[in-house]
This record gives sequence, structure tokens and C-alpha cells, in this order.
Amino acid sequence: MKTLVIYFSRADENYAVGYIDKGNTEIAAEFVQELTGADMFKVEPAVPYAADYKTCIEEAKQRIGNAPIKEKLNDISAYDTLFIMSPIYWGTYAPEVKTALEGLDFSGKTVRVISTHEGSGLGSMVSDVKKICKGANVDTKGLAIKGSSVKTSKAVIEKWL
Repeated sequence: MKTLVIYFSRADENYAVGYIDKGNTEIAAEFVQELTGADMFKVEPAVPYAADYKTCIEEAKQRIGNAPIKEKLNDISAYDTLFIMSPIYWGTYAPEVKTALEGLDFSGKTVRVISTHEGSGLGSMVSDVKKICKGANVDTKGLAIKGSSVKTSKAVIEKWL
């Protein structure tokens, strides 16, 4: 069986480090891929977020419960382990992550959670993933990585794995 990383990430203005060319969660997801050989699925909003941080987080708040994405996964049967990765928006994963996970069959899967943040830790991401990934064995010891230190987090991720 195989491993899949499902992640949401956003470049542009970041809370702690200003404008970035690649999102923090994407950097962490690439480390997971490198360390595990996982396949990757990037969750992308149907309508991109604004480049500036304050507008982006307000847009994320408005998208809670209705966050269309460009492409949806339909079948994860080839995978036994899934990593769900996202920055923390309003206390949990980005709204688009919920859209990506809805309707998938997580029965018998192992799910591991990684967040990037600047002070929120995992928020309620692990419990929210448990709610939506029915039938999965969700590892309750998720990993929270400060976005401002993500570029040097490979060893931390490797140890957690």
C-alpha cells in the first residue's frame, strides 16, 4: 500500500515572515514526501485567496462551510496512510481541506495530521480531522510546525514520523 499527502498551502503574505514564494505547508509536505515516498495532492481553492494576509484570513472565515476547490479526490483506496496538512485558519485547517476530505472512504486508513502556524499549534485540527475521516485511525499526536521555522523542520518531521 501507499502513502498520500493531502495538503493546502498558500504563498503570498505570511503572518510572521512577510511575503513568501512558496507556502510553509507545501515546504513541510515536500519534506514528508521526501522522507516517505508519498504521493501528493495539493488542495487548491477554486478562487485564489488575496495576497495580503488580513484580507486572506477574512476570506477564509467567509468560506467556512462553503469552500469550493479546483479538483477533488474521488478515490483513496490505493492508500493505507494519509497525511492531512494545512496552516491553521480560524482554529483549524483551511476550509478547502474539509471540501477535499468530504465524501472520501477513510475506513481502515491511518491518518496523521501536520499543521503550520505562528502560535496556534494544532488548534482543533486533529479532532476536526477525526470527525470528517470516519473509520480512520487518526493519530492523536499530530505535529505542529511554526511556519517561520518550516525551512529547517525536516529533522523534526523525520523524528515525528
